[in-house]
Amino acid sequence: QLQLVESGGGLVQPGGSLRLTCAASGFLLHHYAIGWYRQASGKEREGVSCISSSLGRTYYADSVKGRFTISRDNAKDTVYLQMNSLKPEDTAVYYCTAEPPHRAVQAMCVSPGYENRYWGQGTQVTVSS
Repeated sequence: QLQLVESGGGLVQPGGSLRLTCAASGFLLHHYAIGWYRQASGKEREGVSCISSSLGRTYYADSVKGRFTISRDNAKDTVYLQMNSLKPEDTAVYYCTAEPPHRAVQAMCVSPGYENRYWGQGTQVTVSS
């Protein structure tokens, strides 16, 4: 069974940090480009950050540039999203997605409806005092 699993979400105060983790079962994550999307209540799913399968190319949405960092540890077959200086508007369910490395990472991050990809179940991030 092919599955993506996110972890690391939770409740944090404004200005705080969280690190999300994406892992896979049933396939090797390092063969895929990986992205993080988020969906706030009542809003459409939006791309946050994506990373290529090799060469370490990354893309960030303007709303998170300078605050979030995506990285991958191929030895552990894991992808991380380090989120610093969190704001209330970062509150959302965060999803990990994986797709074959055929497109530029920017294209991966701006196409929530693209079908040739896997999705995780999501992890809730709440930024509130």
